[in-house]
This record gives sequence, structure tokens and C-alpha cells, in this order.
Amino acid sequence: MQLRYAFRLYPTAGQRQALARAFGCARVVFNDGLRIRQEARAAGLPYVSDGELSKRVITQAKKTPERSWLGEVSAVILQQSLADLNAAYRNFFASLSGGRKGAKVAPPRFRSRKDDRQAIRFTRNAKFKITASGRLRLPKIGDLSVRWSRSLPSEPSSVTVIKDRAGRYFASFVVELADEPLPETTTKVGIDLGLKHFAILSDGRKITNPRFLRRAEKRLKRAQRALSRKQKGSRNREKARLRLARAHVRVADARREFHHQLSTRLIRENQAVAVENLAVKGLARTRLAKSVHDAGWAQFVAMLEYKAARHGRAFIRIGRFVPTSQVCSACGLGDGPKPLHVRRWTCPRCGAVHDRDVNAAINVAKAAGLAVTACGAQVRPGSVPAQRGEAGTHPKQPTPRWKQAGSPV
Repeated sequence: MQLRYAFRLYPTAGQRQALARAFGCARVVFNDGLRIRQEARAAGLPYVSDGELSKRVITQAKKTPERSWLGEVSAVILQQSLADLNAAYRNFFASLSGGRKGAKVAPPRFRSRKDDRQAIRFTRNAKFKITASGRLRLPKIGDLSVRWSRSLPSEPSSVTVIKDRAGRYFASFVVELADEPLPETTTKVGIDLGLKHFAILSDGRKITNPRFLRRAEKRLKRAQRALSRKQKGSRNREKARLRLARAHVRVADARREFHHQLSTRLIRENQAVAVENLAVKGLARTRLAKSVHDAGWAQFVAMLEYKAARHGRAFIRIGRFVPTSQVCSACGLGDGPKPLHVRRWTCPRCGAVHDRDVNAAINVAKAAGLAVTACGAQVRPGSVPAQRGEAGTHPKQPTPRWKQAGSPV
């Protein structure tokens, strides 16, 4: 398995200028290649091959006065920039022909120096090196200071230097890892993801939703208002933009750390994990959009999936149309859809009293083929009520005393 290990970089002023030059050259090569292919298509000419594009955009361009400065950076990052363009085109063509699953992929677009993320990639051909003193040596840039939070498990095959929107620099190493199976356990869990509670487990545990974005809204609003008051193009506006960006990345970093800790704990504790395949894009178009994005379900599920594959655990997704919240987990009766304000309900057949979310988590596990046992806190037998004429309706309310016949007014 290939994984990425990211570490914070602290370049000097001169190294920041060299990195800015490298970012700019990689961006220009990408845009030149995209422009050549667009012009060829508009003129009705054949598709420009990868080799021909590399010759025209890099080799021949370096010999012209307009692009001679491309020789000031490592040739590897220019080749990797063109490789990204070629990969973008392949994905676009595969999406058009139906060979690529998922949502349709748009054609490549031009890159801007104002993009939130600037990146360059060095492969082994570039001969980057980690020195004995722990610095990252990059060709034509220098030895960069790295904050090592852990050691690399193997020799990296490539490193990507990233500058994010908050002005921070990172080195992302691609390393090859062998599987590390964890000791087998008998516990299995189904997970129902939500908004009030981030995750509800089939064993009855509920993980509180931290709501990182909601908690930081006041600080973000103040930073946004301060930015809007600054004159465009001024240095004070750039400072305000950086303050706002740093506030946003703090929220994203806290959310990512929460997802990592929770996913690691669940994978270590359970032999099999089942989750529901949620329609996040559809939910993000509703009035709950901000809360859905704040939860970050897709990132969390992706972490569960790759950690399960690495540690020898089973990971199962069930279909999004399985009625997990409408079926009694004790007897299997489908009681129909229920409004969101109904948090507890009683099965009309067996009399089991269900917590809505825990019942859904149990049904997720059962739909995935996991044998789970419901504890007393999840399903409680009670008196069997009379069958209602319409499933999911509220019981009839008693007549108020002032409406009863003969009552004094």
C-alpha cells in the first residue's frame, strides 16, 4: 500500500523565492500545454501526443527568449506538471466514454497564481535527499528545515512540496508500506453517521459531533468583515486574507485530527466495520448544507476504508436506499418513514422500544452481514400497542377538559 506522510516545512526567505519561482514555472508549463491542445482542437488538428507536447512546451520553449527562465528550475517538476495535465485529459476522456465510474469529470482548466494551493513534485529522478541533519535537499532550491513528527517507514518514491492558502509549506512523501495486521478480535460494529451525534455505534455508544465550523463561526465572521473593509491590492488586505485563511485551516486541521483519532480507534477495536453509503452531495444542497460539510463524513469514511485495508479489518458499505431507520432491528418489521423529530419509537409488532439512531446503526450492521447483539439500552421490550391505521402517525391526543361536554366554561 502507498501512503502519504506530510510534514511541515520552514523555508528561509531565499528558499521561499526559489519555491515561488518553481511554482510559477510548473504552472506556466501546465498552461502552455493546455493552450496548445485547445488551439489544436479548435483548428481541427489531431490530438497532440504526450511526447510532442513535452518537446514543444519544455525542450523547445527553453531555447526561446520568452521561456528561457524555465531552465532555472529542476526539469523534473516541469515534466511532472505535464504528467498532471496528461492524467487530467485521460480522466476526462475516460469519463466521457463511460470507462470511469462516479461523477463526470470536467476538462482541465488553466491554473492561476491565486489558487489556494500551489504544488510541485520531485521524483527519484530529481535526486532529492534527506540529509544526515534531517533537512530536505531539493535541486536548485536548497536544504529545507523539516519538522519531523515521526520517522518515515521506508524510502520515499517522491515528494510533493505544497504551499497552502494560509502560506504554510508542507512536504508530502509517498512511501510504500507493507500491511500491518492487527490482532484478531470478535467485536463488529455498524456505524450510523449523523449531525447531532457524529457517529452512533451499534453497541449503543454515541460520539458527540464537535461542530468545529459552528464553534469558530464568530471568529471567522470577524476575520471576514475585517477583510472586506480593506482596500483591494493593499498590503493590509493581504494580511487580513492570511488571518482569515489561517482561521479556516485551523478548523480543517482540527476536523482532520478528530477523524484520524476516531477512525483509528474504531479499526483497532473492531474486526469488521460497516457504514452507510450516504448521498453527501444531495444533502449538501439542502438547508443542512453547512452542518453536513462541517461533519466531513466523506473524509472520515475514506480514512476508515484505507486503515481497514492496511490492518486486515473488514470494511463494508451498504446501499444508501436500505431503510435502516424504518425497520425494527428486533423483529424486522418495516414501520415506514418517520419525521426527524421522532427520536424514539415503539415497534407495533414486538413492542420493542428503539432509539432511532442506535436502531439504524444495528440495521447497518445487519445489512452488512455482521452478527451484532443488541444490549438492553438499545431495544427494550414493552407493552404492545394497538395497531394504527397509518404507520408513523402520532397517537391521538386526549380531548382537553374545556372541550368536554358538561364542563364549566
